[in-house]
Amino acid sequence: QRNRARMNPQNPTDEYLLLIRGTHWNHGMSPSELQHVMTDFYAWVDGLGKAGIHRGAQPLVEEGKLVTGPKGTTVTDGVFAESKEAIAGYFRIAVSSMDEAVRIAQQCPILQYGATIEVRPIADLCRPMAEVKSATQH
Repeated sequence: QRNRARMNPQNPTDEYLLLIRGTHWNHGMSPSELQHVMTDFYAWVDGLGKAGIHRGAQPLVEEGKLVTGPKGTTVTDGVFAESKEAIAGYFRIAVSSMDEAVRIAQQCPILQYGATIEVRPIADLCRPMAEVKSATQH
């Protein structure tokens, strides 16, 4: 609550990250169903390129480690690919508003099969540095 009361000094850029969540949305599909969905998915991706807004995308391997603690002293298996929250990959797009980024995300064909997309503006600075910069300007 305390942090929400303070204004976030970060400024959004004209880029947004679409985080694709859900690594097992295709379970139970036949090979032909999956091929059809992936054809639609790559048509959506091609559309991002043709619109001139595609700035990068990468799939992520469904395993990883979680590094925590002072000097990263704790390393555990921390990515649970079976979770609906697991990030399967991302797209970086250049559009003028959150509304436009959401509209583009809504067109992704894998949503209807259980994947979700988190849409996040890319900031000009990380929040701690933005707070330092904001404090030194006053």
